[in-house]
Amino acid sequence: MYSSFDALIVVSNYAPVLCVLRPLVDSNGSLYESSNLDRGGNNRKKKIEEFSRSSREKLVQSKNKMFSKFTSILQHAVEALAPSLPLQEDFVYHWKAITHYYIETSDDKAPVTDTNIPSHLEQMLDILTQEERERESGETGPCMEYLLHHKILETLYTLGKADCPPGMKQQVLTFYTKLLAHIRQPLLPHINVHRPVQKLIRLCGEVLTAPTENEEIQFLCIVCAKLKQDPYLVDFFLENKSKRPETKSRVGTEVVEENVFAPDTGQSLAEETVDRPEELQGAASSSSATSSSNNYNLVTSLLNLTKSPDGRIVVKACEGLMLLVSLPEPAAAKCLTENTELCELLTDRLVTFYKALPQSMDPVDIETVESVNWGLDVYNLKEDAAVFTGKRALISFLSWLDYCDQLIKEAQKSAAAVMAKAVRERFFVSVMEPQLMQTSEVGILTSTALLNRIIRQVTSEALLQEMIYFLLGEESEPETPASVTQNPLRHRLIEHCDHLSDEISIMTLRLFEQLIQKPNQHILHSLLLRSLEERNYLENKPQDEREPLENGQPHDAVDLEEDPLFGEDTSPESRLSGSDWLSSSPPQSPDHSKSDGKTEVHKIVNSFLCLVPDEAKSSYHVEGTGYDTYLRDAHRQFRDYCGVCQRWDWRGSPKPFEKCNLDSPFFEGHFLKVLFDRMGRILDQPYEVNLQVTAVLSKLSLFPHPHLHEYQLDPYINLAPGCRSLFSVIVRVVGDLMLRIQRIPDFTPKLLLVRKRLLGLEPEGINIDHMTLLEGVIVLEEFCKELAAIAFVKYHAAAASSP
Repeated sequence: MYSSFDALIVVSNYAPVLCVLRPLVDSNGSLYESSNLDRGGNNRKKKIEEFSRSSREKLVQSKNKMFSKFTSILQHAVEALAPSLPLQEDFVYHWKAITHYYIETSDDKAPVTDTNIPSHLEQMLDILTQEERERESGETGPCMEYLLHHKILETLYTLGKADCPPGMKQQVLTFYTKLLAHIRQPLLPHINVHRPVQKLIRLCGEVLTAPTENEEIQFLCIVCAKLKQDPYLVDFFLENKSKRPETKSRVGTEVVEENVFAPDTGQSLAEETVDRPEELQGAASSSSATSSSNNYNLVTSLLNLTKSPDGRIVVKACEGLMLLVSLPEPAAAKCLTENTELCELLTDRLVTFYKALPQSMDPVDIETVESVNWGLDVYNLKEDAAVFTGKRALISFLSWLDYCDQLIKEAQKSAAAVMAKAVRERFFVSVMEPQLMQTSEVGILTSTALLNRIIRQVTSEALLQEMIYFLLGEESEPETPASVTQNPLRHRLIEHCDHLSDEISIMTLRLFEQLIQKPNQHILHSLLLRSLEERNYLENKPQDEREPLENGQPHDAVDLEEDPLFGEDTSPESRLSGSDWLSSSPPQSPDHSKSDGKTEVHKIVNSFLCLVPDEAKSSYHVEGTGYDTYLRDAHRQFRDYCGVCQRWDWRGSPKPFEKCNLDSPFFEGHFLKVLFDRMGRILDQPYEVNLQVTAVLSKLSLFPHPHLHEYQLDPYINLAPGCRSLFSVIVRVVGDLMLRIQRIPDFTPKLLLVRKRLLGLEPEGINIDHMTLLEGVIVLEEFCKELAAIAFVKYHAAAASSP
């Protein structure tokens, strides 16, 4: 029979069931006689009996469940109204309430949410937090000591591993996470904390798409955050493979009794820590000595969770890995790269995303697709497909590349070097190099555009270094014609700057333009400086054997300012006025060159401005195309380049002649050779190619290296026989231009019309003869003004910094 209390619960919660049963009761409340039931036949009797039996069973089950919930509510009400117990007694009460559940209950299939366990665990956390709040910083209270000395975390780990009752693993993970997050005092150094934490870490990521995945990643991330705060604690999580401490535990009465009812020794946290000095003092030495045989389970679990189909879980796992790689402990860094699959994860996923890209893509799409930071990749497949085919795959690749780059950037130095080398070997060499070396023009164009985008995106020092070694090689000795083909990829890329396909040439020139702006000294050394180091581009004659100077030049030299080929340019916008440069120029000296090797700036500037003859100039007819615009740009760019080169060990002045090996033959280097060859054909090349060639040359001229400045921007150096400089190449182009101008009628009006069309000031009309030549002349004029501005800015920057 039910008590009145039970009847209250049943009636209030199961009214529908009672309504169904009401026809079985007469007006007096008694059951019908069996004879009355027989009237409907035996079948009806059986159905009613079966229905009554199942209803009673449901009522009993529902009563038990409801009674459990009512008890929990009643418990909270009593706790709120009753006088508060001391915190320790309250804490022990809640813990023993949990352990009594395992001792008394026989139903281990009921989910944990139907029990009072979650409520008791929450109360224990609240008590620990309150206790810490009421005590001085760093002082351990009796509740925390009880948790530590009775190995409560060990017991909870065992229950969570067995998932008894169902859902207990989720509750245990939440308890650990909140405990580590809310308690300010350091818990992980204690053996009864870091040991069960390490065991629980091994349970995370075992099964993909597990119902506890969210709790697992939250737990792992809070552990990573704690290690970031105190990096030395990571030694506790480097587990020796030969000493795996975990053994199978029995979940049941014996385990609970062993952990809960052990006598309280009253030993404090500080005393127990002192009793186990080997745990703290020997951790670092043992981990470094055996790092080659250590397990880094925290990393392994995070790596497993990066394979989750839930993108939010993947992002959190990647964040946890980024925290771990940044830890400064050498033993952890070594274990990370040698005993985990982190490098494999980075490279394999990078290769997978790259191979998912279409074989042919428009370089403009690759170059202009929006930059996506890893973890912020929000997309719409229909919208992406509507923009261009492969956009989704490209964004996924660039997003993962960004993660690899940021991970290596944040990583401990030795770990960063290992990961960057893995990316070089398993992605750049194995996957990208065959793509760049292929003969298909479409494939070359796509792979070069992708490489250009990769160069633009990489910012980590270690990955940038490995990428440069992949592209240019590691050689540092001076380049010779015989050594040009020593590195096949480097040779092929430079040759592509002068490819039959203008598209490939432009894209490869853009790649090198992007490359020379990266903050790495080896780039310029490999492409340029190693060929200029000995200054053997200068004439190698003793001073007494040289012919006497006239006005600072050999008697047979041509003074470009007086040469009728270049003429005097009187246009106000194409030449500096006297007040612009004379006021800041050094005083005139008897020799054309100063004693420190720097030619007077006004002569250099006018040498470039006067290179193009009057009849080939058109800028002074169009407003806003004057020399002053280049001055502003050159000043800003030179300041930026000086900031990039500030950390490099570049000499401040040219290498003294007596220390130079001037007898060795000069070779300008493969890269400059191709650029000079291209510059020499500026009157016969498409406009877009000319713009890109001059863009690369002007950026090279901006670098503040004395040899590069001398070779690129000083028109008055005495070149060795057979050598050429940028100025001498332009002189030859102008000489060819003067001969060709004579054969073109109405050259100047046509030139002006073409300039206006390029600026959008005139609509496109009838075709003009010699369009390529006219466009080349306009680019040449603008390039000379740009070089003059660069020379002016660099000279004054050097004058301002000199004592």
